[in-house]
Amino acid sequence: MLSGWGVTAVGGTDAGSWLHDLVTADVEGLPDRVSRRCLLLTPTGRIRADFHIAAVDGSYLLLQAPDQPDRVGAILRPYVLSSDVEVTDVGGRSEVVAVLDGSAVEVVTGYVVLSPSVLGPGCDVVVPSGDASARLRDRLRASGLTESGAGDLEARRIRRGEPRMGVDFGPGALPAEAGLEDTIDFSKGCFLGQESVAKVRNLGHPPRVLLHVRSGARIAPGARVVAGATVVGEVTSAAEDPDGYAAIVRVRWDAASEQLTTDAGPLSLQRVE
Repeated sequence: MLSGWGVTAVGGTDAGSWLHDLVTADVEGLPDRVSRRCLLLTPTGRIRADFHIAAVDGSYLLLQAPDQPDRVGAILRPYVLSSDVEVTDVGGRSEVVAVLDGSAVEVVTGYVVLSPSVLGPGCDVVVPSGDASARLRDRLRASGLTESGAGDLEARRIRRGEPRMGVDFGPGALPAEAGLEDTIDFSKGCFLGQESVAKVRNLGHPPRVLLHVRSGARIAPGARVVAGATVVGEVTSAAEDPDGYAAIVRVRWDAASEQLTTDAGPLSLQRVE
């Protein structure tokens, strides 16, 4: 179970076009029950919320990790104005269960199955809190699946190189410096912060960037990252993997292509996925 994940429902006849004009993803072209990572930006193009959006029978579900300072529904509500849109926080009545090995999930009344999972390949099941959630998890365990703890899921995230808000970047970061430009549909019309995002993309670069790296020796969050004799950043996330340690580092843009090291030794560059 993805403990504490928020679930926001957005409905109404204007819901699709309204969201499409506000968030970074292509909402109007989103297939039913397909989940897509998405951002809600400030007018100056900085990140306010990082979440996943899915279309469900003409309405939308927004799934958001618990460690962000602002709930996406609370940010969106002031933009409703005269639109036929209803934004409802259903997190207290729903839970999100991630199934990551590709196993099929029997769909029963009350379940909403979305793919891929917010954690990567697999699916998420949005299920009513309480007995229904407990029964689903019991069935999954009985089928031979193992329930992973928060530490296992965090290590999986780092090995995949997936940046997390509140850990690898904060509210106010630019999408480009957080490695999240692929959450933006640059082909659609305006969205909140679109002009500022376009300026960074077309005319400049962010001051800092996130890189997915590996180290043959143990490293920990907070460790300094060095290029030559100059400190250029720090480790934001780290986890053990079969080849040593996987990590995400935040470094100066002008040092991103340099040979980077920590006090534990050199870093080999991967790509933030």
